[in-house]
Amino acid sequence: MFDPKSRYAKLATVHVTDARGRLVEAVPPAPRPAQTLLGIHLRKQNERPDHLAALYESDAAGYWRLAEMNDAMTAEVLSELRDVDIPDPGSTGGNT
Repeated sequence: MFDPKSRYAKLATVHVTDARGRLVEAVPPAPRPAQTLLGIHLRKQNERPDHLAALYESDAAGYWRLAEMNDAMTAEVLSELRDVDIPDPGSTGGNT
């Protein structure tokens, strides 16, 4: 279901009952990676999270690391921040 490099790939699925009473399989949230602060980026107009991830993480799909570092639940929330905390690429544990 997940890319082998994904931080979700090795997580065990769980079975839960949904609001309709059906038993469904779910993937629990991935553990938050231990990250240290590299610096703060002052976001410019039209800079998207994937742009920053490509610049600092060398992986446009790695914007989730920026979101985790900034306590942003979604990329949209991250897009609204003016000052974005940037994790040190050497401290990011795990993948997408």
